[in-house]
Amino acid sequence: MEEKVAVFGFLRFPPEVMDAVRPYLLDFVDATRCHDGCIAYDVAEDLTDPGLIRFSELWPDNESLDAHLVAPHIGPWREAAKRFGLQERAFTAYDIASSRLV
Repeated sequence: MEEKVAVFGFLRFPPEVMDAVRPYLLDFVDATRCHDGCIAYDVAEDLTDPGLIRFSELWPDNESLDAHLVAPHIGPWREAAKRFGLQERAFTAYDIASSRLV
């Protein structure tokens, strides 16, 4: 079985800064999808909780995830998030052996 790593998480910003956050987030997501070897990298704003951004990620292995966490575009994104008042951050990674449709 091919092992993969699934990551789920969220960031919380003050709702009033979301218009300013979106361009930085879009650049970050585009760079991740293009350069970091991810299988899937999905980001969405929660429709019922303004300021909450949810992430779901699928990586081929832990090494790919580790490389993503130190990629050149991570630092500028983290600085922007801090500047816009990031209030909360939580991510959890899970090793998965296979996937199946349910």
